[in-house]
Amino acid sequence: MRWRTTSFYIMTGLFFILDQAAGSGMDDMDVRTDARKQRVHIIDSLDLLAYLLLLVLTIITLWIFKKKRLWFLHESGLSVIFGLIVGAIMRYAGKQSSILKVDVKPVNESSSFESLPDVIRLNISEHMLAYGLLGIDNSNAHRYNDIQEKATFDSEIFFYIILPPIIFHAGYSMRKKQFFDNLGSILTFALLGTVISTVIIACIMWLVVQFISLNVRFLDTLYFGAIVSATDPVTTLAIFSDLHVDPMINSLILGESLLNDAVAIVLCGAIEDYSALYLKGSPDTFEVEAFFRTIANFFVIFLGSIGLGALIGVLTSLLTKFTRIRDFQLLETSLFFLMSYSSYLLAEICEMSGIVSVLFCGIFQAHYTFHNLSLESKLRTQQLFEVLHFLLENFIFSYIGVSMFTFSHHKFQFAFILAAFFAIAIARAANIYPLSFLLNLGRKNKIPPNFQHMLWFSGLRGAMAFALAMQNTMSEARQMFLTTTSLISIFTVIFCGGMTSPLLGVLKIPTGVPDVFVEDPESCQEDEQTPSSTVQTPRAKSALARGWKKIDSILLKPLLTNSQPTLQDTLPWLGPVARVLTPCDQMVGTHISRQSHEGNIICNNFSSIEGEDSLSCGD
Repeated sequence: MRWRTTSFYIMTGLFFILDQAAGSGMDDMDVRTDARKQRVHIIDSLDLLAYLLLLVLTIITLWIFKKKRLWFLHESGLSVIFGLIVGAIMRYAGKQSSILKVDVKPVNESSSFESLPDVIRLNISEHMLAYGLLGIDNSNAHRYNDIQEKATFDSEIFFYIILPPIIFHAGYSMRKKQFFDNLGSILTFALLGTVISTVIIACIMWLVVQFISLNVRFLDTLYFGAIVSATDPVTTLAIFSDLHVDPMINSLILGESLLNDAVAIVLCGAIEDYSALYLKGSPDTFEVEAFFRTIANFFVIFLGSIGLGALIGVLTSLLTKFTRIRDFQLLETSLFFLMSYSSYLLAEICEMSGIVSVLFCGIFQAHYTFHNLSLESKLRTQQLFEVLHFLLENFIFSYIGVSMFTFSHHKFQFAFILAAFFAIAIARAANIYPLSFLLNLGRKNKIPPNFQHMLWFSGLRGAMAFALAMQNTMSEARQMFLTTTSLISIFTVIFCGGMTSPLLGVLKIPTGVPDVFVEDPESCQEDEQTPSSTVQTPRAKSALARGWKKIDSILLKPLLTNSQPTLQDTLPWLGPVARVLTPCDQMVGTHISRQSHEGNIICNNFSSIEGEDSLSCGD
């Protein structure tokens, strides 16, 4: 009987609590909130599943293309096409808008805000609800449903989650010999060429907007020029790798695209800084002080970002050299990943460029830290960032296609779009051909005309240009920039990427050149290894590359890695300092035997991967 009495009291208490909750007036709000969160959770899962299925479809289609030796469409082009199809389905096959939209006005309409409010507090049924800033919405009725809205991500997701692994992998997997052999030319194309391209595009587009009566300032067109000057020839480079194109043209296009992205990002920030300073002065005059301050900020941010990335790379190499963390491979790989990612965050906190920082961090990690890692960590880091790069980059191209239909504030100005295609072609030509002529005056290994034509054609726009355009879509001008940049990226990736393979034959650019990294296992161990005699391109290092190599071999390599010679051999005058900075493993040469064995394993691993790609059951 006692348990029945106890159960009766418990049930009575529960009913009393539920009755009080129902009478409090909060149950209805809680129920509706829970229902909304559940609906949003399902929609988020559906959108993510759609993107995952897009990637799966891309991978399967790519496998079929590789089996059939079809080169006219790369995975990035496939991702864009499939994204366009899914975006169109979401737009036209989905149900009508299920989003409740309420227009509100300040009580005092004459009130003005010095800055845009971050949160709007709205009183509904005596409950104060807070809503965040989404952007400018000039439409009278919302045209899209909640699934389409959720398919459009915040730009911060791109810059903090998606882009850092892609950029780091570009630096970490870069062929250092080819890059540094052409360092002077790469810097010329990336620095001076990007500025030339930006100015020419800005001038052409400013003249165009005068005829079509758009409310766009020259500073706006300059910003647009910086955005679309960021090249991303991922399709071209992938085809180059598959066909083993001449190393010189490969290194020029790869190196220019890497540093070009970095310059374009810093240039966009510099133009934004000038705009902020320009608004404080007279709107109709050229602000000389603001201009020179912007130029100074550009170099401070660019060089400072390189320094921060290099600093993190140096710290990681020192940690892996002077500790035995390589005995615990999981900890070693985790430390490597976290330190590399911290280079991006540190630069952003210091108001530098995180993209530039993580790029050069990847270069330093590959050049120094990689040689201190255990075999397992070497394979893990290479494969981890390679997989992340492949998935995230194809995700971005899928997103570009989907967002053409799901982004609710696209602004199509067809005259502006057509003029933009014309402007980037002219600007690219004004960048490549004059600079190649000037470079050939001092280069022993000249850049031939067919290579120059390929450089011009390879100026595809992609992930970086799209991400820069996504940063701010508040005004109609910025919305027009995003729409135009998206269309440029889609066209160049699909058309220019697909035409790369036929154009190589038309221009008679050498293909089938053996890859030194795969052909010679010894090249994994020593960066100074001479290329195989089968490579027809002569090595002619720039003065900058020779100077860097001298400092690297005398000071940096002995200090930051376990390689030999040691600091005691290269800088004996340091005495006790050199002895302290030389661990026992480095002194007795334990590292060399370990690296010899591990280097052969890693090179053989890459060689087998390359070999598998060239075999099929029908061959």
